[in-house]
Amino acid sequence: MNQLSYFEIQSSNPAREVTFYQAVFGWTFTEIKGLPIEYYQIETPSVHGGLLARPASTPPTHCGTNAFTCSFEVENFDQTAAIILANGGQVAMEKFAIPGRCWQGYFLDADHNTFGLVQVDENAQ
Repeated sequence: MNQLSYFEIQSSNPAREVTFYQAVFGWTFTEIKGLPIEYYQIETPSVHGGLLARPASTPPTHCGTNAFTCSFEVENFDQTAAIILANGGQVAMEKFAIPGRCWQGYFLDADHNTFGLVQVDENAQ
């Protein structure tokens, strides 16, 4: 109990974000019909999630987030960062070391949703 079991991404252009996250992480998306909002179920190797049409205006950039920010563990931070940038993402916070634990950094998708990458590395300095 008390562990992350589901996450949601809001978007003003869900089809664009489906394409982005499929390219970056290889996630599978299934549109759920019959809901009062456009909604896609997200299948990942570990945690399930959803992507939905943003029910309000997209917040301005550089104002921080008013939500939990999820970070995704990857095998190669730099390689995944390059895929993010090639698919229209932006760096929100440059890669940095959490000494003895991992490399961490944050990115924005095209709708300015913030998400993190983590590469476990006990030698990170």
